[in-house]
Amino acid sequence: MLLSITAMEQIMSKGNVTILGSNGHIGHAAMLAFREAGWSVTGFGRANRKPVDGTRFVQGDANDIAAVKKAIAEADVVVNGLHLRYDQWGNGRAEAQLQVVIDAMSGTGKTLVFPGTIYNYRAGDRVVDPRLRQEGEVPRGAIRIRLEGMLREAAEHRGFQVLVVRAGDFFGPGNHDEWYGAAMLMDYRKGRLYHLGDLEKRHSWAYLPDLGRAFAALADRRAEFSRFENFHFAGHWVSHGQIMAAVQTVLPHPVTVSPFPWWLLRAVGLVNPVMRDLFRMRYLWQNEMELVDPRLDALLGPGVTTPFEQAVSATVTDLLGNQEKAAA
Repeated sequence: MLLSITAMEQIMSKGNVTILGSNGHIGHAAMLAFREAGWSVTGFGRANRKPVDGTRFVQGDANDIAAVKKAIAEADVVVNGLHLRYDQWGNGRAEAQLQVVIDAMSGTGKTLVFPGTIYNYRAGDRVVDPRLRQEGEVPRGAIRIRLEGMLREAAEHRGFQVLVVRAGDFFGPGNHDEWYGAAMLMDYRKGRLYHLGDLEKRHSWAYLPDLGRAFAALADRRAEFSRFENFHFAGHWVSHGQIMAAVQTVLPHPVTVSPFPWWLLRAVGLVNPVMRDLFRMRYLWQNEMELVDPRLDALLGPGVTTPFEQAVSATVTDLLGNQEKAAA
């Protein structure tokens, strides 16, 4: 009997994965990583703004439980790439968004991969490993702690597995509205490059293609894990000075390196809630908070993390290319 192309793809696939929020930075990175790892990949969102060759897309509203259930119906693994704008996390909105995913996953036996943040920990937590007690520094941290509490309870009592994969600040090609494009390189055309913290202080960064590969690798081995797991993805632990040096090697002309004008964010934050919330997160740049997890390092093995200078080059080259297109 001849099999259809779809049936043959399913037989050859490692499994089915649905990426909720596939248009977002982390969702798009997960789409690419799972596809390259040999999975059958389905994206979900309001519109397919970032189509990925060799994958499928289901259109729907993440607040509609019926739409989410439909999107994940055939999935073995679900990646939660959904996110809210910074100023929309409060008033229970983040919890309500996650509750829809929990209700859709309940009783399915599927695995949910959930991107965690370093916001769950305090500025004094120099070494942040999965055993460390979570105490958020700011209200945003308290929200993230509540979300993971919801997931732990759901994993224990509602019939599905949860893998939290915590990472530092994201960077990578296509991630133009985050710290590289919106802060460090915002005045590049004026000949300025900004460092977000003291040059000798280090910061935890996650190159999105690497993080996507970590998601796929853990999904491959999900049967080895308990109902709820908390992993910390080390990524790149580098100083702000190292970041400045790596960026400068990619730029086509010399720039002046200066401290980021945090005062400006504070001033604009008086009328702009997004800027106000970003300023509240300044402690992440003023303090060293290193994500460590020897267990995850051993599970992933070598070759998952792209060399830092190479990752920065790919990020900055893509960013400058898009700026040139926008200016043309």
